[in-house]
Amino acid sequence: MGGVHPAENKFTVDKPIEKLEAPSQVSIPISQHIGAPAKPVVEQRQKVKIGQIIASSSGFVSANIHATIAGTIAKFDKVMDSTGYKRDAIIIKAGKEEQEWEESIDLSDDLVKEVSLSREEIIKKIAAAGIVGMGGATFPSHVKLSVPKGKKAEYLILNGVECEPYLTADHRLMLEKGPEIIVGARILMKALDVDKAIIGIENNKPDAIEKIAELINGENGMMVQPLKVQYPQGGEKQLIKAAINREVPSGGLPIDVGVVVHNVGTAFAVYEAIQKNKPLLERVVTITGKDVKNPSNFLVRIGTPVNNLIEAAGGIPENTGKVISGGPMMGKALNSVDIPVAKGTSGILLIPNEEAKRGKMKVCIRCSKCVDVCPMGLEPYLLMTLTQKELFDRVEEDKALDCIECGSCSFTCPSDRPLLDYIRLGKKTVASLIRERNN
Repeated sequence: MGGVHPAENKFTVDKPIEKLEAPSQVSIPISQHIGAPAKPVVEQRQKVKIGQIIASSSGFVSANIHATIAGTIAKFDKVMDSTGYKRDAIIIKAGKEEQEWEESIDLSDDLVKEVSLSREEIIKKIAAAGIVGMGGATFPSHVKLSVPKGKKAEYLILNGVECEPYLTADHRLMLEKGPEIIVGARILMKALDVDKAIIGIENNKPDAIEKIAELINGENGMMVQPLKVQYPQGGEKQLIKAAINREVPSGGLPIDVGVVVHNVGTAFAVYEAIQKNKPLLERVVTITGKDVKNPSNFLVRIGTPVNNLIEAAGGIPENTGKVISGGPMMGKALNSVDIPVAKGTSGILLIPNEEAKRGKMKVCIRCSKCVDVCPMGLEPYLLMTLTQKELFDRVEEDKALDCIECGSCSFTCPSDRPLLDYIRLGKKTVASLIRERNN
């Protein structure tokens, strides 16, 4: 139901993943996940190794943070993140000596298939490694794997859709790290105690479909599900509907229909954590744009300034109007290119001036296009109007919290109305009112 077909612009689809040189200084936010910020466990001027924990999760819905370069804790400061707000961060400056890793981390490329840990040990180790959803949602992965009492997981669905235009990080990961992703999927299946796993990949990635299908040949309970190309099919609820024809109820979670969804990047991170003792220190980031000189897929240390990626891709083109963290549909424009790469940074997109400008907002012509394309069956034009009029009880009644912020409504609106901007404002206000009501 719903959805749109924006131009794909996957300029980096044939660009192999390159390892970007680690910077001499990293700024690592202690809140780069959904939930409570982590609490620093290091002191200023303390020496740290790569992979050493520097901030510990402060609750069940939280995530550990690790040093991504070896050096000295230079200071604790506030740095701007992709939201435009300054957040608490730990600044590490590299020393002159050779970069030293934690001794327990296996840095070899050897594939380790055998999984010896129990379900409980797997979940505990994933939590210790600070793994979060790598598709951008950044929900702590150990929480998803801790199925609530009274619920039962039947399926693991791996999300290899990557329907956001321009981005190819997951696509390249499937092509280059497929065996590790499959082992990661097996680990996740064991953690969930399920015997069925579906890997959903859109039909515009035939090479990834072929590669993963070849790798799981003979693997019991695993299958690849090719999917039609339609944005935002990478949303959890949309993917579940497309893959197994189950609908997550309004206000519900995937586990309510017996499903847990993880991104293929998360499966790779789980493999590295369980089989290689490697916490979440780096991720693949697509740096791209129509006028970018050398669009690329880089393996980047968390905390690396975004500007380092841009420079490695040839610098900022003169006609750049916006720099976006993420893709053009759900990404956010950045105030600065000095912000650090975080666990949820899937891409950096440089948009030319002519495409960065919004059209002048006009009156709604009641065409209902926003209703037709909404994948959640909402009425975006109405939610915008209710938010404008501050009728937040109605905003709640009309299921604004079900909005997945895909941007399909704004994309298709012929009157250039900022529908998603107002719906986001309405959602934020409603969520705040609900918290006040429940306290």
